[in-house]
Amino acid sequence: MLNSGLGGDERRVDSRTIYVGHRPCPASEPFIPPKFCDNRIVSSKYTVWNFLPKNLFEQFRRIANFYFLIIFLVQVRTVDTPTSPVTSGLPLFFVITVTAIKQGYEDWLRHKADNEVNKYPVTVLEDGRRIRKESEKIKVGDVVQVEEDETFPCDLILLQSSRDDDTCFVTTASLDGESNHKTHYTVPDTEKDLESLNATIECEQPQPDLYNMLCLSLGPENLLLKGATLKNTQKICGVAVYTGMETKMALNYQGKSQKRSVVEKSINAFLLVYLCILVSKALVCTTLKYVWQSKPGQDEPWYNEKTQREKDTNLYLKMFTDFLSFMVLFNFIIPVSMYVTVEMQKFLGSFFITWDKDFFDPEIKEGALVNTSDLNEELGQVEYVFTDKTGTLTQNNMEFIECCIDGFQYKYRDASSELDGFCVTDGPVSKLQQKAGRVEELFLRALCLCHTVQVKEGFIASSPDEIALVKGAMRYGFTFLGLESKTMKILNRNNDVEKYELLHVLNFDPVRRRMSVIVRSTSGDTLLFCKGADSSIFPRVRQEEVERIRMHVERNATEGYRTLCVAYKHLSAVEYAQADAGLREARLALQDREEKLMAVYNQVETGMSLIGATAVEDRLQEEAAETMEALQGAGIKVWVLTGDKMETAKSTCYACRLFQRNTELLELTVRTLEDGGRRREERLHELLLEYHKKAVQDAPPVKAANQDYGFIVDGATLSMVLNSSSDSNSSRYKNLFLQICQNCTAVLCCRMAPLQKAQIVKMVKNSKGNPITLSIGDGANDVSMILEAHVGIGIKGKEGRQAVRNSDYAIPKLKHLKKLLLAHGHLYYVRIAHLVQYFFYKNLCFILPQFLYQFFCGYSQQPLYDAAYLTMYNICFTSMPILAYSLLEQHICIEVLLDNATLYREIAKNAMLRWGPFLYWTILGVFHGLLFFFGVRYLFSNPALQDNGQVFGNWSYGTIVFTVLVFTVTLKLALDTRHWTWINHFVIWGSLAFYVFFSFFWGGIIWPFLRQQRLYFVFANMLSSVSAWLVIILLILLSLLPEILLVVFRKPRGPHSRQVQLTCTHC
Repeated sequence: MLNSGLGGDERRVDSRTIYVGHRPCPASEPFIPPKFCDNRIVSSKYTVWNFLPKNLFEQFRRIANFYFLIIFLVQVRTVDTPTSPVTSGLPLFFVITVTAIKQGYEDWLRHKADNEVNKYPVTVLEDGRRIRKESEKIKVGDVVQVEEDETFPCDLILLQSSRDDDTCFVTTASLDGESNHKTHYTVPDTEKDLESLNATIECEQPQPDLYNMLCLSLGPENLLLKGATLKNTQKICGVAVYTGMETKMALNYQGKSQKRSVVEKSINAFLLVYLCILVSKALVCTTLKYVWQSKPGQDEPWYNEKTQREKDTNLYLKMFTDFLSFMVLFNFIIPVSMYVTVEMQKFLGSFFITWDKDFFDPEIKEGALVNTSDLNEELGQVEYVFTDKTGTLTQNNMEFIECCIDGFQYKYRDASSELDGFCVTDGPVSKLQQKAGRVEELFLRALCLCHTVQVKEGFIASSPDEIALVKGAMRYGFTFLGLESKTMKILNRNNDVEKYELLHVLNFDPVRRRMSVIVRSTSGDTLLFCKGADSSIFPRVRQEEVERIRMHVERNATEGYRTLCVAYKHLSAVEYAQADAGLREARLALQDREEKLMAVYNQVETGMSLIGATAVEDRLQEEAAETMEALQGAGIKVWVLTGDKMETAKSTCYACRLFQRNTELLELTVRTLEDGGRRREERLHELLLEYHKKAVQDAPPVKAANQDYGFIVDGATLSMVLNSSSDSNSSRYKNLFLQICQNCTAVLCCRMAPLQKAQIVKMVKNSKGNPITLSIGDGANDVSMILEAHVGIGIKGKEGRQAVRNSDYAIPKLKHLKKLLLAHGHLYYVRIAHLVQYFFYKNLCFILPQFLYQFFCGYSQQPLYDAAYLTMYNICFTSMPILAYSLLEQHICIEVLLDNATLYREIAKNAMLRWGPFLYWTILGVFHGLLFFFGVRYLFSNPALQDNGQVFGNWSYGTIVFTVLVFTVTLKLALDTRHWTWINHFVIWGSLAFYVFFSFFWGGIIWPFLRQQRLYFVFANMLSSVSAWLVIILLILLSLLPEILLVVFRKPRGPHSRQVQLTCTHC
């Protein structure tokens, strides 16, 4: 409430009192300045001081990082381990550092964005002077001046405007993406001289609701939100009521729930298996060590006598430390560097979506946007797509098609008029001129007056429907000229200007589904014009009028048009006085304001006369039908969730080919529930059983082409299914309903509230098998289902950007969804699945020879490889080829993937990361590990391998095994590569060359910081032996031979099936 120099009002605990300009009011009371937060915006996560501890704490919450930290600490402090702590510490340090740099950079960008907002210069009125200061220094109660095209630095109550009508226009593009001009009003009866204004405002505490504000005498029309932009107004002055993190925009920012991909869950499962393998190896070696030492002379040989300390050590403690030592020796089977590679693959891979030129839309001059790179591979696993209709399947670009006035149908071109089922062909203009009746002109005046359209270089409105209707009225000779000082002007068919005083606007809301205006003509008549959905208007008018219009409304809805009914009411002086008093009283209410306004609206909007209906076309999005057809061909089930009426939505589904001519529609709506003449719940139970028998029980194992089912449900029936009076019935209804839906080719849910959309998605997401779900929409009413689904897609449409801001991915048009899923999603999944399996395989190849070596060294924990090799294997020698593969591989051409949607089915349900493929890669790793170790051991059966007759030692043995290992796993990846680029060549052959160079370099110099230089000239000596060369080449060929034979003599299976041949043909 705003009081000029008044006080003593009741103070509410859940409200705040603001002193305009910080002047206490009244002066008789002691003034204690209230404390409010400053205007700083903080979206960053870290500061300079807490970055290191906070980031480290978060990173070590990950199991793999914590495991390697424990291993590192064991090596440093606890036991005499066989390998240097560097072998575990360096890879861990690399992983932690890379992740910290990435997160630090992202947080630095957030700090940078915050500073741009916080340091933005603003003008504040203080003691009669205009002072420029930084935005972050604004305090609650400051009077702020904002000029045209500037954004509001905090939430302001509008006190003064440069416009004569005490209004201003704003756009909220940064809040909800709507570029339409919205009208806001100054506080009534405010002093023009703000320097002498002495007032208080009592309003509610900060709330996140963008479109409501509880404050006596003030409402959302007086509130200017932070982030909105001033338009078509030279300047305004307002008082800051909410600042900083208490602004409505800041309160609406909420972190999205963490979404985990199915690949990450598979990684955790595989990690558990390899952890069990690691523990098993350590247990086996520990057990066999003590079995071997129990033999006489083995525990303490003459050349290795125990010290007194070793003799005094407890046996069980020594067994435990030996177990830990073996754990350290074999710990490289757990691929810690895989996490970094996966993170880099996801982060870098997301750029391919933003760079894709096919996603660029020249109309909005924008391409695709990636908000979450963690879900790239999930795009290749989608089983259900939930889509909005308006603005997603359709363009949300309204065009006036026809209208029906008093039973007559009017079309702009080639029009026919229809009355009582008889058609007479006539032109609309001549018909109007002939009839020139009161009803026709009243209808067109209603179209020109009942809206919130502004005129500025064309029409500007918050909804494209309103512009379409105003333009429709222009076709028949009535033109809206604009609103000036609460006077609406109309140019009629005779070129006369009619003026109407705008008294009240009864705003549209989704519950009433209608909006009204109360105007007064120059003759003194007070009229109420109302437009809204047929279900909202028909009960409020006379039924004999409804019958003349209903037929047209239903036919237009069947043809896919959006329909609105138009009614009016003549208000007497007494009726208007009651309505005016009721509206003013409701708007002053601090509690239950919305309910009180709704009651007044409903009271005024009764006893109206129905004068006509309109039909507006919302055309299909470009390639909408082809996209839906491709998704269904890929085995994806498409559900349409919309708030529109059933007939309109059903027509759109047919146009999009979701419903075919041979599709049998199963309808579960209020209409079908009332057909049986019984209680709704009984009829619901009967229909669910009937549809379940037809679609589920009697359905053949493989659906025939002529046995497709489509399911239609409305919001009211869905509420009955999900919220039955009996808990047992509710669970049963829900199961029956879900099974019916899952056995239908397409599902249409109409008259859905936003919460119901999210309930539908959650129900399917949590059903048996936990199918991967994707929600796509363009409006604020789609945000709930976008956040609920595994993957959320926002369309950069005309209903704002809330859906885009809350989505994981954003695309300009629906047609881009086809490539996003069938091409990008398919490739991302195949790449990362291969990356994960390959990492486990190459680490098993790496550590198995180390395990086998223990059987030949008396279980002494002697390492087979040098510490440098242990450290560099995953970081340098084998990391870049798989990263390049996971970014660039195209096992099938993109064109082939788009032309053959069925290819998507072959990778469905996580096909490449199931236990079957995992077992294959594990067996392959075991085979290669055995071959490496025993192949080299067979070579060493010859005691003299050098020309001079000298014998190779254990470090030569390990180096030969390691050389075969590095070349084999790298060339294995080369064999798997189908799409070669210069980058692949560079990293594959470059990695092998780097290994050879490093081995020469590491062993060719005496390093002063090493106490033991185990590889001094070992690599050079090894390559001087022809036998070593021969065995290296032979073992590499033998290892890869099965793979080569598999490619040559056998048709590829799984996702590499016949399409590899297509790749060769088409690409």
